[in-house]
Amino acid sequence: MTDMTKETALHAQHVAAGARMVPFAGWDMPLNYGSQIEEHNAVREAAGMFDVSHMTVIDLPDDSARSFLRRLVANDVDKLVAPGRALYGALLNEAGGVVDDLIVYRRAEGFRAVVNAGTRDKVLDWFAANNDEGTRIEERDLAMIAVQGPDAIARFESVSGLSVSGLEPFSALEDGETMVARTGYTGEDGVEVILPGDAAVALWQGLAEAGVRPAGLAARDTLRLEAGLNLYGQDMDEETSPLVSNLAWTVDLTDRAFIGREAVAAEKAAGVKAKLTGLVMQGKGVLRHGQKVITDEGEGVITSGVFSPTLGVAIALARIPRKAKGSAEVEIRGKRQPVIIVRPPFVRGGKRVYKDPAAAG
Repeated sequence: MTDMTKETALHAQHVAAGARMVPFAGWDMPLNYGSQIEEHNAVREAAGMFDVSHMTVIDLPDDSARSFLRRLVANDVDKLVAPGRALYGALLNEAGGVVDDLIVYRRAEGFRAVVNAGTRDKVLDWFAANNDEGTRIEERDLAMIAVQGPDAIARFESVSGLSVSGLEPFSALEDGETMVARTGYTGEDGVEVILPGDAAVALWQGLAEAGVRPAGLAARDTLRLEAGLNLYGQDMDEETSPLVSNLAWTVDLTDRAFIGREAVAAEKAAGVKAKLTGLVMQGKGVLRHGQKVITDEGEGVITSGVFSPTLGVAIALARIPRKAKGSAEVEIRGKRQPVIIVRPPFVRGGKRVYKDPAAAG
């Protein structure tokens, strides 16, 4: 670890639990606690918890935050009709590329945005450069814990004393300095909790005692990919629009001006040529970022790939020609290996949800 690497409030807990620590987006983070497969399965079958305190929390408490966010976020924050509601969206550049993806929460006063750790500086600079309204932009020094899995809600309630089972997906409640949102990055039920560092330590310890298993970055990646969820910098970036990143549903092109609107509208009108979709390996092999995909409609590329612990095969997200379907091939070490093209997610509620054309035929 270098002097520049930051530590979360839970760092000592990770080290004490025997975590393998690695540098990630400027932070010293747990990769796993011995077995990423066991951590993955714990989330799918019971409950696991992740330290996601490296994420950037930004508060925008002014009345002008509404118009500011309506201009910067491709999704429309006016959909947040009441405090406690949240939406997922993207910040776009003028060319329609994705500056970052984020979740925006409406609060009693203003809004809160949570953005990626690796894009912190870029997003804060983007906000500052486009802050025509003079909106107050406050980065917060808060911790964040994601509790995920079919048993996550019950175990979180037993430890925290908060009642969250009635929260709808993409809703949040606030209790003092703690915000609990029914969101996550695993495809399972659960909550993401934003709170001060000392409170995070107590919550983490309480959850561990309640049988919630700590999980690291490795399990987080396999879980999110099984759920068909994008990773910024791989499945989307400043060179790709949301329309070719399986994020068209987050772009609201109703009567509202926002940065990148003209480029995205023009792309849509011209006809979108590519799509981000799923691949499932048909034999042995590993699917990885950057591998070439060959389809009947032309070539594409894998953006994210892993071995799926739940399915027992390699899976991937890939950007391929929009009309491509059925079977394809992936070039691995100079040889072409068969895959099938499927619509993500691959897994929901711990079970396979994609349809295998070969099995159906």
